Amino acid sequence: MLISTLSNGQPVTPSLQAEPLVPWWSFTKTVLAATALTLVRDGRLDLDTVLPGNAFTLRQLLRHEAGLADYCELPEYHAAVASHEPAWPAEEMMQRLDGHRLRYSPGAGWRYSNVGFMLVARLIERAADLPLEQAVSRQVLLPLGISAVRFATERTELSGEHLGNASNYDPRWVYHGLLIGPFSQAALLLDRLLAGTLLPADLLEAMQSTRVLGGPIAGRPWGTLGYALGLMRGAIEGGLTLAGHTGCGPGSVVAVYRCAVGEAAACCAVFSSGSDEGRIEALVIQQIREALAAAR
Repeated sequence: MLISTLSNGQPVTPSLQAEPLVPWWSFTKTVLAATALTLVRDGRLDLDTVLPGNAFTLRQLLRHEAGLADYCELPEYHAAVASHEPAWPAEEMMQRLDGHRLRYSPGAGWRYSNVGFMLVARLIERAADLPLEQAVSRQVLLPLGISAVRFATERTELSGEHLGNASNYDPRWVYHGLLIGPFSQAALLLDRLLAGTLLPADLLEAMQSTRVLGGPIAGRPWGTLGYALGLMRGAIEGGLTLAGHTGCGPGSVVAVYRCAVGEAAACCAVFSSGSDEGRIEALVIQQIREALAAAR
């Protein structure tokens, strides 16, 4: 298990001298959302204009409100991943899923959709006129001082003692792209992003505008849980609200969250083998509580 905690932007846990590169799984969505919002900031995208040829907006894509399905619903997807097959081309995946058919009217419901973020990744490339990795690097990673982070494209990039059974996993199964990097850089990125050093105040507020999804979930530490723009936001006991993202893939799980109370802020990233998201989220919350208490 790997843990990195920041208190008021400063490391609490010592960093590893040779920190491994690990998959950020769905925390990649937070980075893609931040990238899209910088392009809104730069006048290259708009949050609330219906996208050409579609019935939904960028805001609805980022908050999983666009009406799209998700390829994780397909039993054959899970069977193919378990059999270590190469990823299907995106067009084949969309055909198998009937992915262009909306399951509800945009804005009228909520349904977690990796397909939606695949479309976000394509929007970023078109608006930035760059390949996705270069756009993310230029718009988010370099401005926030984040290093040694990249998109995985080969199975060999997912190997090592911390990665459970992912060593023969084709990262192209993550159709919106899978970032890999030091886990401490995930905590640093989220802390700097939500501290307001990248986005103007109105877009940072928009990013955290949350659709509340419901109350407690069995096995998870949240009192209420919601989804903002590429961010999970949850209330926990004691009146605290955390923002970040949990992600899970073959053999490992990651959770990256931040909480601010007055002038104090704490951010924590935890990466572990296994698939118990609730246990890792609970550990993140414990680390954040301790860091906030020490900062006061």
